Amino acid sequence: MHEDLERALSFGSVADLYDRARPSYPDALVDDLIGFAPRDILDVGTGTGKAARLFLMRGCDVLGVEADARMAEVAREHGVVVEVSSFETWDAKARTFDLLISGQAWHWVDPAVGGPKAVSVLRPGGRLAAFWNLGVHEPAVRTALESVYRRLAPEIAETTNALGYRDGRDANRVEQLMSTGGFSSVELRSYAWDHTYTRDAWLAYLATHSDHVQLAGGRRSALLEGVGAAIDSLGGEMAHHYQTVLILATRQTGV
Repeated sequence: MHEDLERALSFGSVADLYDRARPSYPDALVDDLIGFAPRDILDVGTGTGKAARLFLMRGCDVLGVEADARMAEVAREHGVVVEVSSFETWDAKARTFDLLISGQAWHWVDPAVGGPKAVSVLRPGGRLAAFWNLGVHEPAVRTALESVYRRLAPEIAETTNALGYRDGRDANRVEQLMSTGGFSSVELRSYAWDHTYTRDAWLAYLATHSDHVQLAGGRRSALLEGVGAAIDSLGGEMAHHYQTVLILATRQTGV
């Protein structure tokens, strides 16, 4: 996905909506990472600062790196210090950090560059924490929504995570980080939590997905209208079961 620059930068066109509609991250995840007592945190792909703000509230110093200036501007409005750059070309200026976080963004980083660069900006014993919110629908909801996608947006019906599809590349990402030779361990963790969406809240959430943003305007509107009608038929709201997946890598102390 890191090669699809147009898609990677599509979020900026809906930056304010992204900030309002995208879910945050579970307290248990933040608690675990704060347990390592990080002083300085680098947030790669900070977006509108949804993850960064959670750590700022815990008293940490956070620096965001974000490729899209429109997303960065929203993050700054929330008090996040952001430098506009892709991580691959970002100049660390000899700065190092105890913790590198990346929420919903590490898959946009070139794995050939991202892992080694993370090693270079982490202090010995520091950690890289890349995490994603992945959701699953109730069976009846999934059936109703799938029918809409197959009819109105068949090109994303088999791949969109809005229907609960996962890219299945967690194991590859773990292997890529271990192959750098700079991490002593890489592990997977997960955190389960639930959220109930109203019709309008779900449609706002969908409108921030890159595969939906890239649909031509008329087709995107038709898809959202169809999804809205399906949710109305289900009573106007729906439960969504999230799993936040964390890839946690510890930098070797002797590298």
